[in-house]
Amino acid sequence: MSAFTALLLTMTVAAPPAYAPAFDPGALKDGVAGTPNETLVLGSPHLSGLPDGFAPENLEPLLARLAAWKPAIITIEGLSGPDCERLIRYAPLYPGASDYCRDPSAAQKVVGLDMVAATVEADRLLGAWPADPAPAARRRLAALFLAGGEPASALVQWLRLSASERRAGDGLDETLVAMLGKLTTRRNENFLIGSALAARLGLERVHAVDDHSADAATASLDKDPGYGAAMQRIWDNPVVKARLADEKAIEARLDGEGMLALYRFYNRPATTRVAYDSDFGPALADATPQNYGRRYAGWWETRNLRMVANIRAAMATRPGTRTLAIVGASHKGYFEAYLDMMHDVRLVDAESVLK
Repeated sequence: MSAFTALLLTMTVAAPPAYAPAFDPGALKDGVAGTPNETLVLGSPHLSGLPDGFAPENLEPLLARLAAWKPAIITIEGLSGPDCERLIRYAPLYPGASDYCRDPSAAQKVVGLDMVAATVEADRLLGAWPADPAPAARRRLAALFLAGGEPASALVQWLRLSASERRAGDGLDETLVAMLGKLTTRRNENFLIGSALAARLGLERVHAVDDHSADAATASLDKDPGYGAAMQRIWDNPVVKARLADEKAIEARLDGEGMLALYRFYNRPATTRVAYDSDFGPALADATPQNYGRRYAGWWETRNLRMVANIRAAMATRPGTRTLAIVGASHKGYFEAYLDMMHDVRLVDAESVLK
């Protein structure tokens, strides 16, 4: 072998350029007829995890700003009744379904309808819903939403009733009334922000868009001790420690202005990036023969894609309106990136709304 040939063999061969598709749906937004769809993704902490100093009334400055933006569609990080029924029926594939799904059997017994029938009947009523329904109609719809596994939408109807009309009757018994009463103060952003805001704006429901069918991607790892150990190692990194310290500091003040500051913090671009740098980025870079981190990241991406598809489906029924998507802060960056790929979606900067 000549010296020249040896030199050629040892030279590093340049990698071919990465393929980039010529078609970019996110760049094709100019041909939409009429008013475009505007979407605001509100990244939220899970209110159940806040310190004891949190009180629901301290959300008022946040609610006032969101109400002034006037969304016509509100989506929440909750599973719909039909999605829960699917997870429960295929329980061997989705062993964690009971952690996410509320049992609607009590309401189903009262109204005499199963999940499918209650969902269909609620949809039928909404299709011919009057501008000023009688209180009995709202109680009936609330009962149907409960039977259909949609407690946040049931709470919307409950909150739209006057205090004197929040009573049993028309499909609601005392047990269901007590359930709705508890939801009004439950430390959960789906109810304290989503349902409360929908009622304030005169909307009839919220849209539950969460999806846990992606859990099948990691369900087989739930009993694998190696998976749990790998994830704990992945999460033991400096960015996680810094993130937790920042969150603890911002949660030190939970009055009205403090809550507004907290939501401004969670909706900053820098905070959105931290979700990747502290969690999914390290997971993708973690090398194990079982590819634990990559499977975890695959689950996360799939879940977000399916959630965004549910949001887009809700928007498709009412073109030209504003949509508020309330979701855990770690989802925000993924939601915005995926939604921005849609032809008929224009994203709105949450920081500008929360000023």
